[in-house]
Amino acid sequence: MNLSTPFIRRPVGTTLLTLAVMLAGALSYSFLPVSPLPQIEFPTISVSANLPGASPQTMASSVATPLERQFGRIAGVTEMTSSSSLGSTSITLQFDLDRDINAAARDVQAAINAARGQLPANLPNNPSYRKVNPADAPIMGISIVSRTYTQSQMYDVAATILQQKLAQVRGVGQIFIGGGSAPAVRVDVNPTLLNHLGLSLEDVRNTLSNANANRPKGSLSDGERRWSLAASDQLFTAEEYAPLILVHRNGAAVRVRDVAQVTDSVENDRSYGISNGAPSVTLLIFRQPGANIIEIIDKIRELLPQLDAQIPAEMELRVTMDRTATIRASLEDVQFTLMLSVGLVILVVFAFLRDVRTTIIPSVAVPVSLVATFGAMYLLDYSLDNLSLMALTIATGFVVDDAIVVIENITRYLEEGLSPMQASIRGASEIGFTVVSISVSLVAVFIPILLMGGIVGRLFREFAIVLSVAIGVSMVVSLTTTPMMCAYMLKAHRGQRHGRWYAASERVFDWFLNWYEVTLRVVLRHQWVTLLATLATIGLTVYLYAIIPKGFFPQQDTGRLMGNLVADQDTSFRAMVSLLDKFAAVIQEDPAVSGVQASVGGSGGGGGGASNSARMFITLKPLSERKLSPDKVIARIRARASQIPGAALLLQSVQDLRIGGRASSSQFQYSLRGDSLDELNEWTPKLLAEMRKIPGLVDVNSDQQNRGLQTRLEIDRLTAARLGVSLSAIDNTLYDAFGQRQVSTMYKSLNQYRVVMEVDREFAENPDSLKYIYVKGSQGSQVPLSSLCQITT
Repeated sequence: MNLSTPFIRRPVGTTLLTLAVMLAGALSYSFLPVSPLPQIEFPTISVSANLPGASPQTMASSVATPLERQFGRIAGVTEMTSSSSLGSTSITLQFDLDRDINAAARDVQAAINAARGQLPANLPNNPSYRKVNPADAPIMGISIVSRTYTQSQMYDVAATILQQKLAQVRGVGQIFIGGGSAPAVRVDVNPTLLNHLGLSLEDVRNTLSNANANRPKGSLSDGERRWSLAASDQLFTAEEYAPLILVHRNGAAVRVRDVAQVTDSVENDRSYGISNGAPSVTLLIFRQPGANIIEIIDKIRELLPQLDAQIPAEMELRVTMDRTATIRASLEDVQFTLMLSVGLVILVVFAFLRDVRTTIIPSVAVPVSLVATFGAMYLLDYSLDNLSLMALTIATGFVVDDAIVVIENITRYLEEGLSPMQASIRGASEIGFTVVSISVSLVAVFIPILLMGGIVGRLFREFAIVLSVAIGVSMVVSLTTTPMMCAYMLKAHRGQRHGRWYAASERVFDWFLNWYEVTLRVVLRHQWVTLLATLATIGLTVYLYAIIPKGFFPQQDTGRLMGNLVADQDTSFRAMVSLLDKFAAVIQEDPAVSGVQASVGGSGGGGGGASNSARMFITLKPLSERKLSPDKVIARIRARASQIPGAALLLQSVQDLRIGGRASSSQFQYSLRGDSLDELNEWTPKLLAEMRKIPGLVDVNSDQQNRGLQTRLEIDRLTAARLGVSLSAIDNTLYDAFGQRQVSTMYKSLNQYRVVMEVDREFAENPDSLKYIYVKGSQGSQVPLSSLCQITT
């Protein structure tokens, strides 16, 4: 049975079916998402918890460990890593590729709830989770700059207005605010004045905490009217906290302002950020795994005018980083390559067939097959990315083969004298099985890729399926539309006269044919030489395969760099700010750099809470302006930055494909695991020293931060018990003095703000300051901390 005959005899129906398939594919094209690569990210969830002032050891043992025990019971977890720093803990959970991230998020929330009873009672907020990979680079950066507003005011606008609105955009996973801190009332206590008055830091904390409340009050009502109750139970400014009475001495009131400096300041005064050299607050926007980058950023840009109207006029929003610029450019290049390949294939067909009518037939078959593939991509939930479009580009050569095979066989019967209709029916019936076998054999080549597991299989599966679908559609078109067009467009060759160009080209083809015949005879006469040449070619191929550098994925030029500025572990925050300004200025002066955003301190997009490290995001100029690859730009910046003493700048080029859920300052990571922290502390420096000796490795670094200065207090428990001083009282006093302790919350209509307590900066500059700290005993006496502890550094 000839499958092509019904389609040949019904040209209108065949034409309508072909147009319908092509229109469906063209319509699907407009709905296809755009991304740099297929959606192959591991489902990843990041959990964060904060306890201001807590040491990394405290965060690891009291916060990270209880959470990890609960997370370890969740099904499908393939990797769990945690990182604890001063005041913050981050836990990253990576799940199987087939795990639904929304279901995984529900399991994570249940685990957090189950662990809440084991977490510290003074944790300011419950641990929170985000469906985001912390190892990913942000997809967009928006900076707020102003000449009149402070960074704390800009941070407040970013947290109360911008972050809330931007987080509602579909696909946004997390928004970090770097470069500042929320407004707060700071109470910087003078411990010497407290000691003189016989007061403790705990007395000040209790007074501040009790002076601010926001509790239900009820209402009054009679038979006709109702009154709601309100009270002035909240204080919002430094002027209102300063006159609070701590105690009465000799008939006079001792107020907070008598022993402390009360100011309207910031919640964390160890946070700083810049954007292109100017102090600013930057919002770093990350996407959820699998979200469409182009769609997210397009929606954000549509939202920006509305957001700009909601913030003060003296504040300016600037888009400082946009990940889609290179994505759009690369996709445009691939699309141009696809169109160029289609055009070249048609020109080659015309050059050999030398007939306009005959060339039109494959010229229709190729775009129909490619455009119809877009419909299958839409149904399969695929995207327009570099690999799927590359598959279509490669498929151009395959899909045209089917049409040419059919046309050649039909043309053979035309030359024998059959009519176009008869030649089409007979030729299609003979060649149909051949077309099917060719298509099936081509698809069979990609079966190993389809069966490949892991992230490599997921990455190339879309490529294989798109290419297979295009070949399958081409097979159907070659058995239906192509023979139908041959029946109504080709003409009989009998008696046909050709022009001079046809005759000249025929002589060229005859010359090629004769040349091929001569070379073929030579090869057949010298079979052993031919065999030896074949074996030599195979051997050379194996040798070249062995010596060619290998890697998982080609290095991309995304136009963005990301890195860390790492100083000595005993570097103070103020010294780090000075270093950050110097390094940012050097980077900004590079002719290939368009913009620099950097922040230190705080959390998230900044230095992760550590005062000796800063996070940097660098935007490069378009390739047409800089002419250098990212690696060469990094080498040039590294050479200039190495001349600045005090810190090391570690840069890497941002890649679209990044495996792993652990953020680091390098493109490759090696994790060292052990049964105890002592083992890691012993072997990590040894491994680091040996890796630095390996040729080709640069910027080898470790995230282990255990060599900074530390002051240890060895508590004399017997003396503390004799004087009636509990260990919790010592810890609370130290926290009051040096931990930027949040002692009260101010509730406003748009946000909540904190009252932060700490000793004055001049009493927190070195370990000698501990001699000014006193702890209240059981009888109300003030006991010097130095009499209870042996202080070592």
